[in-house]
Amino acid sequence: MSRSLLAPCPQVRRLLVCLSLVLAGMASLRNAKAEESNNRYNVLLICIDDLRPELACYGSPVAQSPHLDALARQSLRFTRHYVQVPTCGASRYALLTGRSPAHSRVTSNNAALYQGATALDAKQQAGAQTLPEMFRRSGYRTVCIGKISHTPDGRVFAYNGGGDGRPELPHAWDELATPMGPWKRGWGAFFAYADGLHREDGGRHQDLMQFQVSRDEDLPDGLMAGAAIEQLRRLADRKEPFFLGVGFFKPHLPFVAPRGDWEAFDDVEIPLPPPGKIDSPYWHGSGEFYRYDFPFQKEKPLPAESQRQARRAYLACVRYVDRQVGKVLAALKKTGLEDDTIVVVWGDHGWHLGEQQIWGKHSPFEHALRSVLMIRLPGASTAGQSTDALVETTDLYPTLVELCQPRFRETQHPLDGRSLAPLLTGKSESHRDHAVSYWRDAVSLRTADHRLVARVKDGRPERLELYDLAADPDSAGDIADENPQLTQTLVQQLLERLHD
Repeated sequence: MSRSLLAPCPQVRRLLVCLSLVLAGMASLRNAKAEESNNRYNVLLICIDDLRPELACYGSPVAQSPHLDALARQSLRFTRHYVQVPTCGASRYALLTGRSPAHSRVTSNNAALYQGATALDAKQQAGAQTLPEMFRRSGYRTVCIGKISHTPDGRVFAYNGGGDGRPELPHAWDELATPMGPWKRGWGAFFAYADGLHREDGGRHQDLMQFQVSRDEDLPDGLMAGAAIEQLRRLADRKEPFFLGVGFFKPHLPFVAPRGDWEAFDDVEIPLPPPGKIDSPYWHGSGEFYRYDFPFQKEKPLPAESQRQARRAYLACVRYVDRQVGKVLAALKKTGLEDDTIVVVWGDHGWHLGEQQIWGKHSPFEHALRSVLMIRLPGASTAGQSTDALVETTDLYPTLVELCQPRFRETQHPLDGRSLAPLLTGKSESHRDHAVSYWRDAVSLRTADHRLVARVKDGRPERLELYDLAADPDSAGDIADENPQLTQTLVQQLLERLHD
C-alpha cells in the first residue's frame, strides 16, 4: 500500500520531534523566568533596639532625626504600632515567626531564641519557621548584620561568652556578617564602650553614659553601617533578590555615642516627663537602668536635672543611629537598588523615659509597647503619609509575603498577623479594632482610646486596670471601677483574642 501524501517522511518526523523539543525547552525557560520574577521586591529590614517614637517625624520637639524623617516622607508611617512583648528577644521572635505569644507562649528572652535556640527546631522543616528562611528558600540572598534576632550577631552565645555559636535562626541566613571590631564578640559589641571595652567584661565598666569618641566607626553601630554599605554593593553586583537585615544597637543601654551627638544638645531645653507614677502591680523598678553607674546621684525618683541628663543621653544615641540609617539608605540609592527594594524600619519596643517614674521597657503600658514602624513601598500612593490604624508587629510577616510574592510561602506554623498591604496601597484606612501585648502574667489590650491591663491566671483575667489614653496618654488613673460596662466589653475582646 502506498504511503499517504499527507504522512511525513521519517526525516520530517525527526525534524518535527526536534522542533517540539526546542519549543518545549523555550517554554520551560520562559516559565522558569516567570517563576523567578515572582520574587517581586528586595527587602531591607532595619531593626533599631529600644527605639520609641522619639523622632521629629513622630512629633518630638527636641529629637534630631533628619535621616529617619526623610525616610518618613517616602514611607507610610504607623503612629499606632504595638509590639507583642516589651522585651528584645520575645518581641523579635514575634516579628520573625509571625506568631503571637497566645500561640507560641514566648513572652521572655530566655524562652525565645538565644538560649540554645530551643524555641526553633534546627532541623529542616516542611515549612519555613522564620521570615528570612522563607525568603532564602525562595532564592533570595539573605544577610544578617547586627541584632535581628535576640543575639547581637545571629549566633547562640550567652552574655558571658558561653554557647556553641551555631546560628540562632536555623536555615535563615546565607551570611552572618556582623563586624566585631575590637570588642571581638557579639555581646561585647552590644554593650560597648570606647576602645574595645564593654559591660560584660567582669563588671569593670558599668557607666550609664559615655560620649567620648569622635568618629562613628569608633563604635559598633558605625561599623555595622559600613558593613551594610559594602553588602549593598555586593548585592547590586550579584543581580539576585536579597533580604538584608541590619540591626542597630543604639539607643539601647548603655547610652554611648560620639561626643558630637551629646554636644548637639548643648543649647536644647530637654523637657521633663509628666509627673506621677502608675499605682499598679506591674510598675517595675527600672532594674536594667539602675544597674549602671550614674554620673549623678542614684535616686528614686530621679531629680529633675538628672532626668534631663538621662533623656538627653537617649536623644544623643537616637541622633547617632539616625545618622547610620542615613548612610545605609544613601548607599541603597547609590547602588541603584532603591526602586526595587522595600525598606522597613522597626523599633523592637518602646521605652519609658521617666514617664510614670519608669526608665526602661519592661511594662505593659503605652510607652513600652508603642514603637516606630515605617514602611517604604516603591511607587506607593501613601508615600509621605501616616496612619492611626492599630497594627501589631506580627502583621509584618504576612505583609512582606504579600508584597514580595516569594516563590516559597509555606510556613511551619500558621501566621497570626494580618497583611498591612491594604493600608500601604491606600485600599483601606483601618486594620484592627485592638492590639494585644503580653508582659509576664499581664495581657494588655489597646483600643483607639483605651488600654486595658489584666493579670491573667489559668487563662482568666484577675486584676483589671483601665486607662483613658484619649484624655491623657500619660494617665496614672485607673478608671475600671468607674466604667464597669466598658471594662467588661474590653475584657470580652481580650478573652476572644486569648482563645482565638
